[in-house]
Amino acid sequence: MTVQGLTGKILRVHLGERRVWVEEPDDLFYRRYLGGAGFVGYYLLKEMKPGVDPLSPDNVLVFALGAMTGAPIAGASRNCIGAKSPLSGGIAKSEVGGFFGYELKRAGYDTLIVQGKANTPVYLWIHEGEVEIKDAGNLWGKNVFETQELVEAELGQRFVRTATIGQAGENLDAIACIITDMRNAAGRGGLGAVMGSKNLKCVAVKGRNVPQAADREKLLEMAKWMNTNYMNVGNAGGMHELGTGAKGGMVGGNAQGNLPVRNWGDGFFEGVEKITADAVKDNYRVAMEACPACQVRCKKVVELENEFFKVDRRGGGPEYETLAAFGSFMGIDDLAAICKANELCSMYSLDTISTGGVIAFAMECFEKEILTPQDTEGLDLRFGNARAMLQVIDMIAHRQGIGDVLADGSRKAAQRIGRGSEEYAMQVKGVEFGMHEPRLKQGLGLAYSVVATGGDHMSGMHDTAYTQQGRAMEAMHQYGILDPLPVNDLSPAKVAMVKSAHIHRMFGDSLINCTFVPWTLNQQIEMLNALTGWDFSAMEAMKVGERVATMNRVFNLREGLTAADDHLPKRFFSPTPRGALKNTAIDPAAMSEAIHNFYSLMGWDKETGVPTPEKLGELGLGWAAAQLPA
Repeated sequence: MTVQGLTGKILRVHLGERRVWVEEPDDLFYRRYLGGAGFVGYYLLKEMKPGVDPLSPDNVLVFALGAMTGAPIAGASRNCIGAKSPLSGGIAKSEVGGFFGYELKRAGYDTLIVQGKANTPVYLWIHEGEVEIKDAGNLWGKNVFETQELVEAELGQRFVRTATIGQAGENLDAIACIITDMRNAAGRGGLGAVMGSKNLKCVAVKGRNVPQAADREKLLEMAKWMNTNYMNVGNAGGMHELGTGAKGGMVGGNAQGNLPVRNWGDGFFEGVEKITADAVKDNYRVAMEACPACQVRCKKVVELENEFFKVDRRGGGPEYETLAAFGSFMGIDDLAAICKANELCSMYSLDTISTGGVIAFAMECFEKEILTPQDTEGLDLRFGNARAMLQVIDMIAHRQGIGDVLADGSRKAAQRIGRGSEEYAMQVKGVEFGMHEPRLKQGLGLAYSVVATGGDHMSGMHDTAYTQQGRAMEAMHQYGILDPLPVNDLSPAKVAMVKSAHIHRMFGDSLINCTFVPWTLNQQIEMLNALTGWDFSAMEAMKVGERVATMNRVFNLREGLTAADDHLPKRFFSPTPRGALKNTAIDPAAMSEAIHNFYSLMGWDKETGVPTPEKLGELGLGWAAAQLPA
């Protein structure tokens, strides 16, 4: 029975066998896992054998739409891509916007699951319920922009929506990502390398059939409400004006200690005003663009040409994570170079967070003479050298020289370099941190430690939003958490807040609805019911979030990760030398206790973090018990 508002079809492709088929799960399957992160967690845990090499044909690559994807409402265009991570060896999932997910739903499918490896490079062409595996020999070696042009020319179609890898994905860089529509990144965990390992260059989609909602009038009523009110709800008005990285947030973050500086080794950046979204607008921005049906229009587009280089507008523009990663994190205040770095990462399919993280790691190693000019082929790889930064991005994408050492992230780079460099690899489970300071946001530091995807800033809470009553705390009220808490609190009450924020995120990543569009939990549930005809509740939403988090935990445990992997680098247990955090650090004993309290509140064993049989049974995951190591 097809759920209203959804296609009810899961598209399966085995590249090695060149086989295509469709599965049609029942209503309860959709209700239990929703889509997005829920489908990613389910299929990876259920169908992949333990111990699979992430770059082998046996890894499973999942493009999972949410229940909301494709609906004519703001924030409903996203999809979740997941696989076993070549960075962490655990689960990787990343949500991405743009038109790709929207178009895949219109082409007739709720999810695409790719298995096996093609003998030669291929791409998938999905259109109006048809699926073709096409030769991509002429596309291999091309960047993302060139691939888009060639695919559209070959198909004789304009506005084909694509999920593509560039040279970094082809070269199996573990920090490679998947780029949709030439500018949107499914960034974290090395998903581009997984796609490259399958000889899959691109997934191209085009469709026109929209699944009909159970209560279309209600859905349109809610869409109209957001269209009318978004400028005055949450931060959507600011996002509409500037996207992420506004001057107030970045300058304020610099003042309070949130802005990451020089590989988390410093606490203040003098050039912050030169690298904000306001500076982008004043100097290089040519447009603000949107995902389908979204009035927030938060996506920057930049274009520039100077004596050193030009930047193509097809790569979009740098958001906060990129502005910080290629700016303050490397001690760089050259905004044009940051825009160029963003374009290069879009072209080559590199995650800007991990790319920035591993280059900053190399810069610190260079300054401490762990790396020498001989190692870097003469590059003066010091903090602040924007030209060197751009050269290294190119070297990483093509695995040349020092780029080959850095292409698999800072943890593996440190293992290759040795000589004490491990101390400067700022990562959890091999995944570099989002650009948010855990010494300030200590609840986020807890989330960085324990969530299955490693240093993922989108899987936890940002403590600064929960220090007083307001919209963020109102969201917590729905989980029974009523009292604000200080940013450096790691009490059981803060742990409960972190848990609630995490399961809220996992529900949202399964739905999927963009976090930049300020729908409340109750509104999300109203829209889901209008779409499907269900009587879904807030309690059910919480259970979906717990179910996803617990499946992800079981997957990691099965793949050999343990409680010993749930820790921050020791740098965060010391203050910064300058800035607002020069007298602030995380207390390691308090963090250790918070980690074990998090396990307990999640229904996992307090010492080991292994989900208990009772919790698995409560969540309908009794089948997953067999996946746990003996």
